[in-house]
Amino acid sequence: MNRRPTLSVDRDAEKAVLVGVELPGGDHRDGEESLDELARLCETAGVQVSARTLQRRKHPDVRTFVGAGKVDEIQEILRDRAADVVVFDDPLSPAQQRNLERAIGLGPGNEPRVKVIDRSQLILDIFAQRAHSLEGKLQVELAQLDYLLPRLTRHWSHLSRQRGGGVGTRGPGETQLEVDRRRVRERVAMLRRRLGDLARTRSLHRQERAAVPFPTIALVGYTNAGKSTLMKRLTGAEVLIDDRLFATLDPTVRRIRLPRAGTALLGDTVGFIHKLPHQLVEAFKSTLEEVRTADLLLHVVDASSPAREAHVAVVEEVLAEIGAEERPQRLVWNKVDRLDEAERRALAHAGKVPGVAVSAATGEGVDALVVALDEALAGVRSTVEFRVPFSRADVVARLHREGSVLASHAGEGETLVTALVTPKLAGQIRKALAKSC
Repeated sequence: MNRRPTLSVDRDAEKAVLVGVELPGGDHRDGEESLDELARLCETAGVQVSARTLQRRKHPDVRTFVGAGKVDEIQEILRDRAADVVVFDDPLSPAQQRNLERAIGLGPGNEPRVKVIDRSQLILDIFAQRAHSLEGKLQVELAQLDYLLPRLTRHWSHLSRQRGGGVGTRGPGETQLEVDRRRVRERVAMLRRRLGDLARTRSLHRQERAAVPFPTIALVGYTNAGKSTLMKRLTGAEVLIDDRLFATLDPTVRRIRLPRAGTALLGDTVGFIHKLPHQLVEAFKSTLEEVRTADLLLHVVDASSPAREAHVAVVEEVLAEIGAEERPQRLVWNKVDRLDEAERRALAHAGKVPGVAVSAATGEGVDALVVALDEALAGVRSTVEFRVPFSRADVVARLHREGSVLASHAGEGETLVTALVTPKLAGQIRKALAKSC
């Protein structure tokens, strides 16, 4: 399998040391692959990876996540490589973050000499860089504040952090800390209100689309699986395409015309990733509602990735978390132009649901995918006969435009039209014809 190209990094970028921990039941290869992905996340965030280290443990250390010996090793690496930040591949508790910064060393004013962050904080930073729409920016800010709130204490290490304890214990640090906590909570409450308003607006838009009798298809998949490239190939839409993790965050909806099923709406969604921060899933739930209500999920998988099975499992976990695991699905094995013949044949038996092998970049297999979509959505529609008066030529035109007309016969004063339509369109047509009587 071809390796992905390494992303260029600014020479003035921060330098990072990556730290991973392998727990029982894991595979050393899995730990290395997870660090590979963490390195790509760093590159996406504009951080240069200077070194990486992996430790096997029975369980994480309660105080520093890794053992004392590994902490000393990290200190040596930081000195040798002149690195600025340590990035852990697993979530750190606020206490572990503080203890690690103290162990690595504090500078003047008790400020950490080196930043210690985890994968969640890194992903939140990338989302903050990539969000463009108002809703996307608010969602990311909400997730960041939810992550920051329990960690506020470490920003006031030079002052008292006690929240109580009697007379003489309420120093200026406690006062400032409480002010910050209150401001963060007020900001969180305001963001939730604004996102609630935007969610209601999005719900109205969904209802408007529901009134238009087009079936909906949602593209889902691991980040950088090629969803945006596939969307452009299927619809001709101009969407951002970039070989970076989380290149697009804001959902995009475009029309696609299928031979039998007629017009459908194809929506792109934010990519999923291993160890996706829970705060992001919560913040983006209103956006991911589009996935939960879709008639068909198109699960795009990077077939050239050695971790493709793990990627499929991650996406299935997130779909289950948002209540979309029962939606009809089709697998799309993308980037097959990077595979040899033996690897292509193996795809025929991969996955739990029917799959199609394509290359969104070259167009290979896209015609077969369109046929598969047509067949899948044909089940969403049913064959219905309508007796349409000659005076309602607009109804016949609508059946041709929004459904799939199978037969049409002119009779006495009316046309008998047999069409493949959604239940929504059938109801709307019947209502329109009832008004003509």
